[in-house]
Amino acid sequence: MVAPVSQPKGRQAKDTDAEDTEAGERPRRGKHRRAPRKQPLWRELLVLVGVALLLTFLIQHFIGRVYSIPSGSMEQTLHGCPGCTGDRVFVDKIVYDFRDPAPGDVVVFQGPNTWTENDVRTDDPGNPLLRGARYLGSLVGIAPPDERDFVKRVIAVGGQTVECCDEQNRVLVDGRPLDEPYVYWENGGPDERQQFQRVTVPEGTLWVMGDNRANSSDSRFQGGGGVRGVVPLGKVIGKARYIVLPPSRWRGVGDHDPQQTPDLAAAAWQQGIPAGIGLAAAWPMLWLGRRLGSAIRVRKAE
Repeated sequence: MVAPVSQPKGRQAKDTDAEDTEAGERPRRGKHRRAPRKQPLWRELLVLVGVALLLTFLIQHFIGRVYSIPSGSMEQTLHGCPGCTGDRVFVDKIVYDFRDPAPGDVVVFQGPNTWTENDVRTDDPGNPLLRGARYLGSLVGIAPPDERDFVKRVIAVGGQTVECCDEQNRVLVDGRPLDEPYVYWENGGPDERQQFQRVTVPEGTLWVMGDNRANSSDSRFQGGGGVRGVVPLGKVIGKARYIVLPPSRWRGVGDHDPQQTPDLAAAAWQQGIPAGIGLAAAWPMLWLGRRLGSAIRVRKAE
């Protein structure tokens, strides 16, 4: 009786592939698969543009946006002077989901009704193509987003009183003079036109002013001044974080707290002494506790 002859495994696999090919089936080995069809260049470009626009839309509406500074009311913190290249600033839209604006923050906000009720819109082109081009330009900061969007600095928040001025022409909040190193006097110095009576800022609103104090239409004047000049928290778009254009102006936007005067800073430092002492004492106490614990365990083991 003749024993069947076994074929080597490699040869058997080759014969199986050959049979599959003769039967009209595709070869199962990877090297015989057909290469994927390459997409046309124009289709790849359309996909890339579509993805880029979608990401831009999501980022601009939920994370941050680039705004163009159209006026000189925030000089010299933000450039917007006539004849110069206006700054483009990145505005953080997320930060105020976790906290309210604080004194010293430079914020972008939609003008309240009291600020815009008498305005005549001059920024809305009638041509839909021009309107679309303006919108796309505003997304990347090459066009102002809206004439009714403003950028100012927070001076006081709800519940505080603000007035101007003391003998040194300093703004007062809750009776204390502010420390404002960012203030710029375009015309050389303050005058009586900058003075205003005491105002108690309503809860849920902000008192805002421009750094260029002699050339800023802000809470002092908008709506006739007083409580009509405040900005509701719901109108705040975000916090100005960085100057992104032009390259020569790359820097962060300062948020010096004007209410943190030298006296208040010293008081805050003194209040922090007990906490500092407690933190410094915590480490040796922790080390001593561990040593005592180790000694007790050793004694028990003996």
